[in-house]
Amino acid sequence: MGHFCVNCGAALVIRVIEGREVEACPNDSFVLWHDPKVSTAVIVETDGGIVLGRRSIEPGYGLWCLPGGFVNDDEDPAAAAVRECFEEISAPVEVTGLIGVFHIAKTDAPSMIGIAYRGRLVDGARPSAGAEMLEVGVFPPDSLPSLAFPSHRTMVAEYLKSLAPAEEAAPRPAREVAPRARRPSRARVPRQPRRRR
Repeated sequence: MGHFCVNCGAALVIRVIEGREVEACPNDSFVLWHDPKVSTAVIVETDGGIVLGRRSIEPGYGLWCLPGGFVNDDEDPAAAAVRECFEEISAPVEVTGLIGVFHIAKTDAPSMIGIAYRGRLVDGARPSAGAEMLEVGVFPPDSLPSLAFPSHRTMVAEYLKSLAPAEEAAPRPAREVAPRARRPSRARVPRQPRRRR
């Protein structure tokens, strides 16, 4: 698909800028930068499990996912996460921590930056399916259903790592292995008198 300059309407051409091929205007300084989209996902903790929704839209229709979605250009990512949770699981959520920031590579669309948060339901709110969900459920961390997106699987794996006790999470020091002693030659070892009890 061809792209055109937003200033003069000319067809963009391939140029090398900062060491990479980009689409740029042959007449002016316009460059079509393919920046990643920013999305959020929230692991909402409640009742000894986490809240998941079963999608009513593509991609991933009928599969389970974390609540979340895209960040608007005028929006703080944490505020976007709270908004998306309300839209998808119909419950107010408070963000309680950051799990991580992830690069989500795509082959058929711009890549994404996924920001995963930890959160909790506000004031005993109960989740229910929003417009983009067929249903919602609370699942114990050790028996989660298959998730629609690899990025959500990665985020959940990071979350589960954060739940591990500190001694399990900390890398264990490598054991020092003493070199195996060779049996000394009989000729060199003086015989010791046998002890009697």
